[in-house]
Amino acid sequence: MIASLGMYDLAPMQAANDRLWTGIRDRLRAGGMAAPDLLTRGGNAYWTAWQAPDLVLSQTCGYPYRAMLHGRVTLVGTPDYGVEGCPPGYYRSVFVARTADARETLAEYSGSRFVYNEALSQSGWAAPQNHASAHGYRFTPVLRTGAHHLSALAVAEGRADLAAIDAVSWRLLQTHEAVANGLRVVGQTDPTPGLPMISRLGANSKILFDAITAAIADLSDADRAVLHLRGIVQIPAEAYLAVPIPPAPEAICGKM
Repeated sequence: MIASLGMYDLAPMQAANDRLWTGIRDRLRAGGMAAPDLLTRGGNAYWTAWQAPDLVLSQTCGYPYRAMLHGRVTLVGTPDYGVEGCPPGYYRSVFVARTADARETLAEYSGSRFVYNEALSQSGWAAPQNHASAHGYRFTPVLRTGAHHLSALAVAEGRADLAAIDAVSWRLLQTHEAVANGLRVVGQTDPTPGLPMISRLGANSKILFDAITAAIADLSDADRAVLHLRGIVQIPAEAYLAVPIPPAPEAICGKM
């Protein structure tokens, strides 16, 4: 069995995530569902977990869900992080640039060097490219970093001009990473469904959803604040599938 909560699991958050998992795990077991003692962390917390036939619970991104996982996993629910200007369970990306960069509007960054974390990231790739397409901008991908904080670092160091970071990760960078001090927000995308909780195909989503709801409610105020977590909501799969899939970075680079 495997369970992971790796999407928002910085070192200062891990103890709170462990307590959240303990609350979920114990309720699942009380409801007759087997669950592992501990969370899986590291490289196996992502694609390995999401595709595992014995996955109990994990959190993925909206883009992988609609592009590769829909129909192969059970959608459980979507955590609500209280992102300003978004419905419960939704989030958005913020575009960040160097504080010292004189450009003031996002339109002025059209054609600039764009850095992204992953090509299958909703917040780091799909949302900014869909935004650019809708507004007649062009963000030129120059570097794949593998993580939002590394994208922020690339902009701060001048290796790129612009990055898109989901609003929750941006909060966490502002709280825990000095690199955020040299960056500022120059724009934001429209809201899209947030990072969904999933389980193996055929899992009992009601038992899982109810266990997560109760475990979040029983967290201390301090743990909820560390995790920026308000609750969990149900967003239909159709809302995820309705979000456009943009061209891959290689396709955009090929048109330059």
